Amino acid sequence: MIRKVFFCNSLALLFFALAGQASAHFGMVIPSSNIVDQQQKQVELNLSFSHPFELIGMTMESPAAFFVVTDNTKTDLLPTLQKASIMDHTGWKTTFRFKRPGVYHFAMEPKPYWEPAEDVSIIHYTKTIVAAFGDDQGWDTPAGLPTEIIPQLRPFGNYAGNSFTGKVLLNGNPVPFAEVEVELYNQAGTYTAPSDYHITQVVKADERGIFSFTCPKPGWWGFSALNEADYTLKNPQGEEKGVELGAVLWIYLDEYTAK
Repeated sequence: MIRKVFFCNSLALLFFALAGQASAHFGMVIPSSNIVDQQQKQVELNLSFSHPFELIGMTMESPAAFFVVTDNTKTDLLPTLQKASIMDHTGWKTTFRFKRPGVYHFAMEPKPYWEPAEDVSIIHYTKTIVAAFGDDQGWDTPAGLPTEIIPQLRPFGNYAGNSFTGKVLLNGNPVPFAEVEVELYNQAGTYTAPSDYHITQVVKADERGIFSFTCPKPGWWGFSALNEADYTLKNPQGEEKGVELGAVLWIYLDEYTAK
């Protein structure tokens, strides 16, 4: 009987461990479009902390920071945020109107999220890039985040099936052999995964911190490079615990359309 109970408990622990691996957290900054023209001069942006493929939302406090950078000018957008329901949980939204051509980097710093299952606090520095009125200069310029992914492929005007390439930075330096989690925002709930392994895919960067991944379907794709911070934060019980830093980038891939 003791062996049977031990075996069952071991299976349960293995199940929860595998489930935890499959369900990756992603900071999300999703605009209504990543290209702006004269017919559509504004975008709506939704901010959340979620499981994008499974469409499982998580409650997110008001971010610590939210801003846009273009032409080396940083504009604070935190006061514009309004509470919203995203995947049935608390998220945030705003509307941004573009007045001039440029490439706009929208970036969010969330408040630390304590994850008891992983025994760490999580901070996902999350960004997305929007091109306005035909400008395409500056898309590979860092937004000044503590950790971020710098596109090596122009992150707009791309088709599903393209290979996205990015460079992982931590404190401004490349991260050799960084592990990058990749997930499709299954926004319409169209797709199912053949196994838990297919929900969050993983690619390793090379010695220069550069990685590539071919995105097979249209839609929003998230890339999350995870590293351990060189500091700790207190958990709800007041204990010093490690911090997981995520550099998250969202890009959109279009379908080819028939005439």
